Amino acid sequence: MRHLHRFTACALLIAAQITAVSATKPASKTADNPLLTESTSPYHVPPFDKIKNEHFAPAIEAGMREQLKEVDAVANNSATPTFDNTVVALERTGRLLDRAERTFDNLNACNTNPEMQKIDKEMAPKLSGHRDAIHLNGKLFARIQELYDKRDSLGLDPESAYLLERYYKDFVRAGAKLSDADKEKLKKINAELATLQTDFEQNVLKERNACSVVVDDKKDLAGLTDDQMASVIAAAKAEHKEGKSVIQLQNTTGQPLLGSLQNRPLRQRIMEASLARNSKGGDFDTRAIVLRTAQLRAEKAMLLGYANWAAYQLEDQTAHDVPTVNKLLADLAPPAVANAEREAADMQKIVDQQNGGFQVASWDWNFYSEQVRKAKYDFDESQLRPYYELNHVILDGVFYAANKEYGLTFKERHDIPVYQPDVRVFEVYDRDGKPLAIFLGDYYARPSKRGGAWMNSYVQQSALFGTKPVVANHLNIPKPPPGEPTLLTHDEVRTAFHEFGHALHGMFSNVKYPRFSGTSVPRDFVEYPSQVNEMWMDWPEVLKNYAKHYKTGEPIPQALLDKVVAAEKFNQGYKTTEYLSASLLDQAWHQLDPSQIPTDAVAFEADALHKAGVDFPPVPPRYRSFYFSHIFGGSYSAGYYSYLWSEVLDADTVEWIKEHGGLKRENGDRFRAMLLSRGGSADALGLFKNFVGRDPYIEPLLKRRGLDRPAGN
Repeated sequence: MRHLHRFTACALLIAAQITAVSATKPASKTADNPLLTESTSPYHVPPFDKIKNEHFAPAIEAGMREQLKEVDAVANNSATPTFDNTVVALERTGRLLDRAERTFDNLNACNTNPEMQKIDKEMAPKLSGHRDAIHLNGKLFARIQELYDKRDSLGLDPESAYLLERYYKDFVRAGAKLSDADKEKLKKINAELATLQTDFEQNVLKERNACSVVVDDKKDLAGLTDDQMASVIAAAKAEHKEGKSVIQLQNTTGQPLLGSLQNRPLRQRIMEASLARNSKGGDFDTRAIVLRTAQLRAEKAMLLGYANWAAYQLEDQTAHDVPTVNKLLADLAPPAVANAEREAADMQKIVDQQNGGFQVASWDWNFYSEQVRKAKYDFDESQLRPYYELNHVILDGVFYAANKEYGLTFKERHDIPVYQPDVRVFEVYDRDGKPLAIFLGDYYARPSKRGGAWMNSYVQQSALFGTKPVVANHLNIPKPPPGEPTLLTHDEVRTAFHEFGHALHGMFSNVKYPRFSGTSVPRDFVEYPSQVNEMWMDWPEVLKNYAKHYKTGEPIPQALLDKVVAAEKFNQGYKTTEYLSASLLDQAWHQLDPSQIPTDAVAFEADALHKAGVDFPPVPPRYRSFYFSHIFGGSYSAGYYSYLWSEVLDADTVEWIKEHGGLKRENGDRFRAMLLSRGGSADALGLFKNFVGRDPYIEPLLKRRGLDRPAGN
């Protein structure tokens, strides 16, 4: 039974709104539904040009019916349970559902419309019930239990033995050992949680699209570059507000244009609009959803025998338990906040020198931190953008590094239909020249696309089915007006390398069972390989190859590069504190038992930040609870710490790679063979230890983030 999923990826999970995949037509005949049969396109890429809204629900429902028949055949098999007739047989079930649900979830995230959102809402509780029908099947679990009890005598290879262990744990954690009465309680909780998650995802996107800041007077936009001005004018046109300018909000609390805008009242408007999202009343308010979700998760955890939701979630991660995560966050919070306070003091000096007459607030941070950067390092971010043109970044940077490190080559294909004209398709060839995977690049923002950046998989690698990977990267880069270049920020370049690290994890997968394919690893491990791939963005050989001026072709000046490197630890107090604040909120919500759920979500959030010592107003959390889609709409609940946990492994691995020669095939081949190709087929932390030859060190992370200095320095 393939792992039934709610959409998972890197970063920042919301469902979506507006542009249609295709025009809606009356319900089609079964024979006309392209999702009901495996795609005949290369690599089984979904036939995007044939898929219509009306195809999704029938295909998903048919997939559920088909899988239940397949599962019942396994559960009611009169033969003695064997690994093949039970575990492998289960792994073979649900192919239609997996194909239909995966295609729907992926498109609903990146190119949705109101009809798809309606389908999502209708299907969420049905899919929850479907998963329960499998995991709570007593006969089926009895067969798995029998095999698990004699697992040491079955003579299984390591991947098969691990699959049996994972199936047993999956079923137990899903409630297989509960009484019949408690199973019924669990089913109701799961169905309601599925609906709440969908409501949260949709409300966050709708609110974000509704909260654009309209500017009537272009004088208020002083400080914006030409391309930034073009983007806000284009946004106004897209929202049918010609003659005005529109600043569209992004997922995170902080908004990119705050670093450029000279008009302080406008900066305040933008930040306050961002902070108030989904918590100011109206149709898209999520406060009640947050409270109810926290309540139900706490009840579910207790029903399954855990103290709270965090304890339940963390047991299955590499961190393993609540005390370990609490210690990691608590140890880092004081030095992070101390660094942020030092950074704020540096900014306050500039404000005072300019007779500003105010204390630095959250809406001032980006604007004045840029002035500090200029003063300290004699450069600002805008100097970099002409050298970061999207096509060069992808082809001559991201792909170039993958060629040097792993021997991959890429050929763009125009014969494979896509779901949106801006999407690019590349066939990926392995180091021996043989076809390896299909990679889709979807880089531009649009109203129908959830915020943030992520990787997903349309087809998973599996030796059991003989399938090769089809993976996609999604970014949210503002699309420039026609004919203008797409120039990226430093962070957007980093994100492109990061998401391709996830893509490599999916493309290099070399496992038998789809349960373990690609990024099917613990949540607090999945970000690790992608963060390692970020190291190549400023690796001299790679940077030299892609960072060229979009007009002249001149390489980025060495003097500017030196300043970038010197400024690497700049603003790390802010970045670490905003991230830790969000992580601590996540844990605060999910370490409650059912009797502790508050009635006032806003007051609880403020109190949680205060207790954790991170309530520093100039640095609000990266996400407030009410638009924190990772934890209330996605799969990171009690797991947002994962990025930092993964960064411990990442920073340590980067040091190892540097010590062993950096960008060379030997290192890439080793990382691929010992870690990337293994997916979830072995203990995750064990894979890391095998690669570096020891337990992880935290010192490289502290050094990277400037947290290795005493607070007074």
